[in-house]
Amino acid sequence: MAGFAQELWESIFTPGTTPTLLVATNATFACLQLVLFLLLLATYSIHFIILSFLCGGLWWAINWFAAELKIAQAKEAKEKTRLEQRAAARNSEDSETEVETSPAFVAKPKPISGSTEVEVGEQAGDLKLRADTSSGSKSGVSTEDEWEKVSENENEKDK
Repeated sequence: MAGFAQELWESIFTPGTTPTLLVATNATFACLQLVLFLLLLATYSIHFIILSFLCGGLWWAINWFAAELKIAQAKEAKEKTRLEQRAAARNSEDSETEVETSPAFVAKPKPISGSTEVEVGEQAGDLKLRADTSSGSKSGVSTEDEWEKVSENENEKDK
């Protein structure tokens, strides 16, 4: 009995359902049903019948949820082992591994040392630096210049 109590205490802090926790839950609901039945016999009150149905529904729902959780964990474990087997099969093959390269990164060999370095290429849809018309230098990617242009256009319309 002391071993069961210790396992029950430890199962409270274990994520998910454990067999010890399910046994304790089922025993508790069985005792509650017994108490509700004895109270029904003692008082003949319909309230204990209603409480008994509610208790039975909750008892069923908890066991159903624990069973569904167990099925989901089994599927997850099966999927994990399947993915590990696929990875192991890929690693054991003697074929060369193909590396997919993005158009943004292109390996460019250095002519002097023979090593490669990564050079960033230009991607479509990225923001580009524009030449500032007033000073002739490139402006940063900022909306301040755009707001200044809008403000100037509004001032010209007001005039």
